[in-house]
Amino acid sequence: MRTGETLPSVGDVLAALATGLWRWDTGAGLVTVDAEAARLLGLPAQATTLTEAQTRARLHPEDWNEITGVIPLAVDEGTLAEVRIRIMDGCGNVLRVVRSRSKPTFDPERRAYELIGTLQEVTEPTPGTRAARSAVTGDWRRSREAFLLDAGRALAEARSTAEVLRVAGGLSMPGFSPDGLVVFGVEGDRLTIIGQHGHQPGDLGPFSHMALTTDYPAAQVVRTGRAVYLSSPEEYKERYPATWPLAQPFGRRSWAFLPLTAAGRTMGAWLAAFTYPVAFTPDERAVLATVARMLAQALSRAGAAESERELTEGLQRSMLPSLGPEIPGMDVAARYIPTGGGLQVGGDWYDLIPLPSGRFALVMGDVQGHDVRAAGLMGQLRIALRAYASEGHRPDAVLSRASRFLHGITHDDEMTDLRFATCVYVEADPVTGTLEIARAGHPHPAIRMADGTVMMRPTAGGLPLGIDPDGDYPTTGFTLEPGETLMLCTDGLIETGGHDMESGWRRLRAILEDHRGTDGPELEALADALVQGVHGPSSHHTTGPLTDRREDDIALVLLGRPLRDTVRPTIRRTLLSVAQDEPDRIAEARRHLRELLHDWAGADQVDAAVLLVSEMVTNVLVHTDTDALLLAEVTGEAGARWLRVQVTDTGDDLPHRRRPGELASSGRGLMLVELLADAWGVDPRGEGKSIWFELYESGEASEGGASEEDAWDEDAWGEDASEGVA
Repeated sequence: MRTGETLPSVGDVLAALATGLWRWDTGAGLVTVDAEAARLLGLPAQATTLTEAQTRARLHPEDWNEITGVIPLAVDEGTLAEVRIRIMDGCGNVLRVVRSRSKPTFDPERRAYELIGTLQEVTEPTPGTRAARSAVTGDWRRSREAFLLDAGRALAEARSTAEVLRVAGGLSMPGFSPDGLVVFGVEGDRLTIIGQHGHQPGDLGPFSHMALTTDYPAAQVVRTGRAVYLSSPEEYKERYPATWPLAQPFGRRSWAFLPLTAAGRTMGAWLAAFTYPVAFTPDERAVLATVARMLAQALSRAGAAESERELTEGLQRSMLPSLGPEIPGMDVAARYIPTGGGLQVGGDWYDLIPLPSGRFALVMGDVQGHDVRAAGLMGQLRIALRAYASEGHRPDAVLSRASRFLHGITHDDEMTDLRFATCVYVEADPVTGTLEIARAGHPHPAIRMADGTVMMRPTAGGLPLGIDPDGDYPTTGFTLEPGETLMLCTDGLIETGGHDMESGWRRLRAILEDHRGTDGPELEALADALVQGVHGPSSHHTTGPLTDRREDDIALVLLGRPLRDTVRPTIRRTLLSVAQDEPDRIAEARRHLRELLHDWAGADQVDAAVLLVSEMVTNVLVHTDTDALLLAEVTGEAGARWLRVQVTDTGDDLPHRRRPGELASSGRGLMLVELLADAWGVDPRGEGKSIWFELYESGEASEGGASEEDAWDEDAWGEDASEGVA
C-alpha cells in the first residue's frame, strides 16, 4: 500500500483474514453475524440474524455453557472474553473449531449483556507443544475438567497443611503450568509464608512478615480480596514499582496472585509464577480461580484438623500420665485410644500413683459422656483421686471421697448436667503381689494366669462415682502370682464393634489366651494385640451381634508379675470372698470355678467340683456368723492335674456327720464330699478352720485318701442347708 492511499474497510480486512464478525444482545435474545461468521457457523455465506436458540443449535453444548460462564467473568475483570467453540452440524458432528474473542459490556438498566466480537477458524496443534499452552488453540480445554476433578480430589484427601502444599506443588495444569508457587498467610497485619514450591531456601525471606500496607500484589490481594494478574515484567514494574526489585531476580515473565477465601474470609493469597508469558485469558483465570478456591478450602480444613489434633493431644498429654519409672518386680503397659469421634477426647483415663506406704495405685475410670465437659470432669476427678491416694487412704476411702467430690461439682441448683463416672482402684504391693481392689460400677478386672488361662475376676463394688455422696465401696483382696497379668479396661475395649459385655469379653479372652509371654516387651505386645483386635483392621472380622456399631474410647492397663525363673510352674489360682449378706455370690463362685476348669478333661468332675463348692460355702453362711473365703488351685500338667479347693471361715464349730432320713432335706453334705472327692479334710486354725477337698484329673483317688484321724471329727459335721440358699 502506497503512502497516502485510503485504508481498507474493517470488513475487507476481516474478510481477507477469514474472520467473521458477530454481535449478541442477551436482552433481545438475538445474534447478528456477517457473511464470514455465518459460513463459519455452517450457514449460507450471507449476513443474517439468529435467535439464541438457533445459535445454540450450531454450537457444542459444553462450549455454549462455557460462553455463558466466561462473559460475566470478563465483565468483572474488564478483559476480553476468549473461548474456543466447536461448530456442530445437524447430525452432531464437529464441522470446525473456531476462536471467539469479544468485548462484553453490561447494561444495568436492561440487566443484559452486549457482545461484539470475532470468529476465526483455528487448527488443533500437537498436544504438549508450546502452542498447546494457549487456552483457545490447544488440547488444554478438553483436559481442563479432568484436571480440576483430579486436583479437587487430591486436595480434598489431604489431611494436613504439609500434604495440601505437596499436592499444590505437584499440580500440572494442562497447557500452562507455573514453575513457582507460594502460599501466603496472614498473622495480624503482616503476610507470612505458609509454604512454597520452586524456590530455594532463603529466597523468600524479603517477602516473609511483609506488612499488608506494602505495595506488593499479594498484600493487595489480601486487603481487597480480588485477584491480580501480571502478564509481563513491564506490567509488574509499572503497577508495583516499589516491590518490583524484589521479584526481578527470579526471572519470571508472568504472575497470578489469587485470594484464598474460605467461608467469606480472605485467609491469604496464592502466587503462581511462570517463566514464559501468559495472557491470562478469562478461561485461564477461571481455572486458576477454581484451583485457588479449592486450595483455600483444603488449607482451611487442614488447619482446623491440625488445631483439633493439637488440642486433643494437648488434653491427652495433660490428663493422661506417663507410667513413670519402672516398678520393681512388676511390669505395666497402658493404652488410650480415642475412637468416639468429635474432638477425639472423652472421659476415659488411667493413672499410676506412688503411695506413701511404698506401694502404688492403679486407677482407671470413665466419666459419662464424650465431650469437652466429660474431659474436663475427668481431669478434675483424676486430680482428686491422686490427692486422696497420696494422703494414704485405703481404696474404699479413696473412692468414697471421690464420689462425694464428683457429686458436689455436678449437682448444682439447676441439675442441668448431672454426670457420673465408673472407676476401679487397685492398690498393689510390688514385693508380695498383693492387690486390694475397690470398684465403682466399672467392669471387673481379668486375670491371665501363668499357663494362659484367662478368667474374669469378680470383685465387690458400689455405685458409680457421683451418684451417692455417701456410697460404700467394699474392698476385694487377692494375690497376683508370678507369671500372672491383671487387665483393667473401660467398656470401650469390650463393646466396640457391635458387642455386648458377654460377646465382647469372649473376644478379649480369645486374644489374651492366644498371646504368648507377658514379660517386659511381651506385655507391650499384648496391649497392642488387644487394641488391634477390637479397633484395628482385624476387628472387622470379629464384629458382634448388635447392629449398632458405635465406638467408644478405649483405656487399657496391664499389670504383670513376671516369672524370673526359667521353669514356669503350671498353676492356676483364684480367690473369692462370700460375705454373710452376699448369698448371691455363691452362684458367682460356681461360675468362677467352671471358668478355672474350662479345659478340664472330665466334665463330670467339673460338675462334682461345682456342687461341692456350693455345699461348702453355703454351709459356712448358714451355720456360722462369719464370711467364707474360697481358694481354688489347679496344679500340674494337662491330663494329670489336681484341683484343691479350700473354704476358710472364722467359726469355731467343726462339721460333723449326720444320717438324714429318706425324706430329710439336709444333712447330706459330708456324704457328697466322701462320694465325689478324691481327698478331703479340715485344718483347724487359731481362729476358725479351713475345709478342703481335692480332685485328680486322672480320676483315680490317692492311696489311702484322707484318714478320719487327720481330717474330720465325724460327729461334728453340721447340717447341710444349701437348699434354698445356693
